[in-house]
Amino acid sequence: MRKLIEFDDDTFDKLKQLGRDRMGTLQELADEAFADLLKKHGIPIDLRDALRKSARLRDIPKQNPATPKRTSKRGRKT
Repeated sequence: MRKLIEFDDDTFDKLKQLGRDRMGTLQELADEAFADLLKKHGIPIDLRDALRKSARLRDIPKQNPATPKRTSKRGRKT
């Protein structure tokens, strides 16, 4: 799928130089940047990532909100 993204000249020049420095392409830089953005917001980037996240959510023990947590005499939760 192709989409157009517009950059100002200075940003585009810096991205091209970064791509050259890393011996990569602008597309590789964009893929990395968008993957990092999705990860930051907790959105799975592929099926493997989605399955991993789903498994983690399943393994989290469910807590009963009606049962208050006990605290020690110093006010710390135990």
